[in-house]
Amino acid sequence: MRDFGTGVTMAIVLSRNSPSRMNDQEWRIRQELACCYRAFVHYGWTDLIFTHISARVPGQSDQYLINPYGLLFDEITASNLIKVDFAGNLISGDYPVNDAGHLIHSAVLDARTDVNAVLHSHTRAGMAVSCMPCGLLPITQQANEMRGLVGTHKYGFVTNDEDECEALGRSIVEKWALILENHGLLSVGRTIGEAFYFMYMLENACKVQVDVVASGQQPITPDESTIQSISDYGMPPPDKPSCYADMSWEAITRLMDKKDPSYRN
Repeated sequence: MRDFGTGVTMAIVLSRNSPSRMNDQEWRIRQELACCYRAFVHYGWTDLIFTHISARVPGQSDQYLINPYGLLFDEITASNLIKVDFAGNLISGDYPVNDAGHLIHSAVLDARTDVNAVLHSHTRAGMAVSCMPCGLLPITQQANEMRGLVGTHKYGFVTNDEDECEALGRSIVEKWALILENHGLLSVGRTIGEAFYFMYMLENACKVQVDVVASGQQPITPDESTIQSISDYGMPPPDKPSCYADMSWEAITRLMDKKDPSYRN
């Protein structure tokens, strides 16, 4: 039994959001979302208790699951995720809603009715590239695979600015990832695994770009036809995630199960 500073113990959280209180589809998505939080820890993409990952509640177009504000990502489990509607009402859970997180995720999920997951990060490499006027350089295979999928957004300080978050929704309409200028990265997907795959590709591209820029060497840039071919290759199928996204997510799930399966509780 553990108190997280809210006067609520883990034992209470588990009893209120137990599998018996929801359908199988919601419990499965809760486990996948908790797995994604643990994967963020594994890859070093966390920022204390800040940033957030959400998943739309199955069968509920205007409700989503998100991390309890105040917990580290390695404390998140399927049962302590909170459920929120697009109006910002807490439907279930024993922790407060992060206002900035709510406005970001509700805006994106509302703008993209075809996606069910939104990932947001403040990684060092992602923030570094978000501060570069050149944007994402087409110098690696991963950057070029993401070339047609990633956009940019002139990001503002978001706590309760609905206009800014609606603008964020407009920026993601035809994209699968965003570089939020001077802020960080964001990705979306029809599944949690697809959103994770896009975030992984974009994050790695940013890491290499930072290394190349720091080296002081002039990067080799492929010719435009090669860049375009790789970009076309990276486009996801119109009706489902790519097999690469699905296979990668299955591998990540196996890894998290080996490391610490407590996220499934």
